[in-house]
Amino acid sequence: MLSKENCLVLVGSVVKPPKQSTSPAGIVHSQFSIDHKSIQNEAGMNRQAFVRIQVVATGEISHLTRELVVGSEIKVSGFINRHESRNGNPLLVLHAQQIEMIN
Repeated sequence: MLSKENCLVLVGSVVKPPKQSTSPAGIVHSQFSIDHKSIQNEAGMNRQAFVRIQVVATGEISHLTRELVVGSEIKVSGFINRHESRNGNPLLVLHAQQIEMIN
């Protein structure tokens, strides 16, 4: 299978605090949500952009989420993947590969 680009960098504010869990294989996962708000230029016009996205940090990077509280401003880099909610609705989730505190 050919590798295709899948990279997302998003700056946002933590709106749901991290929940930690450990998989049966012993891998630590941390899940939380962030809000991104900005004004983007599209076709010469300003447009408000807003997104709330769930973030998953797995393995070594999950320890970085221990410091996160609601309101923390962060920059998350990673890839997006489709998950299903408990009721079967599709969700886009950002799988963090790097997390930086901004404030």
